[in-house]
Amino acid sequence: MSDSDDQKLADEWAAALNAQQTGEEATGGAAPAEQAEVEAFSEDASSQNKAPLSREERRKLDAIMDIPVTITMEVGHAKISIRNLLQLNQGSVIELERLAGEPLDVLVNGTLIAHGEVVVVNDKFGIRLTDVISQVERIKKLK
Repeated sequence: MSDSDDQKLADEWAAALNAQQTGEEATGGAAPAEQAEVEAFSEDASSQNKAPLSREERRKLDAIMDIPVTITMEVGHAKISIRNLLQLNQGSVIELERLAGEPLDVLVNGTLIAHGEVVVVNDKFGIRLTDVISQVERIKKLK
C-alpha cells in the first residue's frame, strides 16, 4: 500500500469511528481520540517548558516515527497441558481468564499501552481505545 492509500484508510477509519461515537455522519475531522492525543502531547510539552524542536531534532524524530511496530489486541489467555492441547479439534472451546465484556488489551511490541473494545467498520474488525496507559505508568512497569 502507498502512503496515500494508508492515509486514506486511516482517514476512513477515523471518520467511521467518529460517526459511530457521535451517532451522526462523520465530518471528516480528526477522531476524538486523535484530538485528545494531540492535546495531551501539547500539554506535556508546554508543562515541561521545552523550547520548540530544532530542524535537526525534527528530522531525527521523523526518522523514528517511520519505524514499524507490531500492535496486538489480546482477548485473553489460558494455560493448558500439552495433553489437553493435543486433544483439541474443530469445535473445541478454550475458556479464557477474562470475563465476557471486559476490555481487550492493546500491546505494542509486547508492552501494554491501552485497553479497548471491538468495533466493526466497513466489514472489518477494529478496536476503539477506551483507556490509554500513561507514559508514566508504562515507564514504572519497565523498572
